Amino acid sequence: MSISPLSPASGIGRFYKRSAKIIRFQRMGCTNRPFFHIVVMERRKEQHQPIIEQVGTYDPSPNQYNERLVAFNFERIRHWLGNGAHLSTPVAELLGISGLLPIHPRTYMTAWRSRQKIATKEAEDAKTNANVKEDSVKQDT
Repeated sequence: MSISPLSPASGIGRFYKRSAKIIRFQRMGCTNRPFFHIVVMERRKEQHQPIIEQVGTYDPSPNQYNERLVAFNFERIRHWLGNGAHLSTPVAELLGISGLLPIHPRTYMTAWRSRQKIATKEAEDAKTNANVKEDSVKQDT
């Protein structure tokens, strides 16, 4: 009786014991609609080669409530980190936001840039509104 192999989505479970592991994204989904599996795989493998284990998912497209959905298996992530797995930067950012790790510095920079962009847009809108009011006052007189 042979054991059926695990599906590639959940991981094949086979790996070299001493090879370096990494927790990173594996892109799924369609064109213009990305969806990511958060997977553990050997560090030197390509993105679409067999994985060891899937430990989460990430949907970067906002839903109707403007939320980006993330699911983690924190127990397995802690296991792999305890066994010496490395993290890719995007996964480290998500784990920082979720509270498992300290917040990644790139997260702070992204938030700062977003605030700067909103502030400049508001200043431009205020300037445009002031010009429109001046024009309407000049036309009334």
